[in-house]
Amino acid sequence: MKNKLVAKLAIIATLFASVVVMLGAWTRLVDAGLGCPDWPGCYGFLTVPNSPEEIAIAEARFPEAPVEVEKGWPEMIHRYFASTLGVIIIGIALINYQIGRRQGFDFVPFKHSLGLLALVICQGLFGMWTVTLKLWPQVVSAHLLGGFATLSLLFLLALRSNAPPIQTVRVHQDTYASAKAIAIMGLGLVVIQIFLGAWTASNYAALACGSDFPDCQSSMWPEMDFVGGFNFFQTIGPNYLGGLFDNESRVAIQVAHRIGAVALTVYLCWMLWRLKDLMTIQSIKFASLFVGGSLLVQLLLGVSNVLWLVPLPIAIAHNAVGAVLMIAMVNLNYQLYRTRLEDTNSFAPQALGA
Repeated sequence: MKNKLVAKLAIIATLFASVVVMLGAWTRLVDAGLGCPDWPGCYGFLTVPNSPEEIAIAEARFPEAPVEVEKGWPEMIHRYFASTLGVIIIGIALINYQIGRRQGFDFVPFKHSLGLLALVICQGLFGMWTVTLKLWPQVVSAHLLGGFATLSLLFLLALRSNAPPIQTVRVHQDTYASAKAIAIMGLGLVVIQIFLGAWTASNYAALACGSDFPDCQSSMWPEMDFVGGFNFFQTIGPNYLGGLFDNESRVAIQVAHRIGAVALTVYLCWMLWRLKDLMTIQSIKFASLFVGGSLLVQLLLGVSNVLWLVPLPIAIAHNAVGAVLMIAMVNLNYQLYRTRLEDTNSFAPQALGA
């Protein structure tokens, strides 16, 4: 059974989370991650100090961080939207709790909403640490991954709350089982590629190869330091704005991101080919097309980013479509999970859950 209010709130929260992800990319790409040196306010104010009097007070409080209004606003707008999203998620959890108390917790996805609430609290902490630890790459990458995870779980909640009737597919049981395993692996590879993108962004390695493509710095295998580029034990304390890795380390990160993109593309294309027998079900066919279309657009944006040296609109779109590819894979796995199988050997329907 469905609760209409939760279903609507889940859709609203998903849209809000999409905006928050794009605002996070905008903040990072305009180097505004430290536009406000404190948290949750900005120089001790609820908004960015703007008047001469406010700026004087702000710079007296934080003499090491002169006020840059044009960088403060992207950071604060991001925080406003993220805070609003948190309030919506709290509302969903409370509504599900009240419904669960009256009608039973099997009636609503209470554990799902509780997990979302825990995740958004963690995201708030990572947002604070992003500022207080001065853009430490580990925290910045974790914060970005947490944003994608929040969006994905909200999208899944919206799917569960608005799910249409289950459909039946007539294929061999082994074919169906392998399709589910292949799709789960595909989702895992998307997560790994998103991490590589986050690590590239947090270490300012997007321009490490210049505008060279498919080569890098006029070589198909330039000088690289993978050990240095994937050193996850960087010292806490320095200001990481602009990145501290040397050129060989940044090149290694960028090349790893490109290799990951090629590997993911090959795998997802193979996955879609393997799913062809299940595309008689409309929901799986649509989910597969959603994955394929998202992948194609993401590849074009990635190449455009390199060729045109990471222009802001394309870089934000690349981040956004990465999130779309993630939720496309979540959708595909969900549609496979809730499909009812009719084995061609026995023709006995087996319910796999809604």
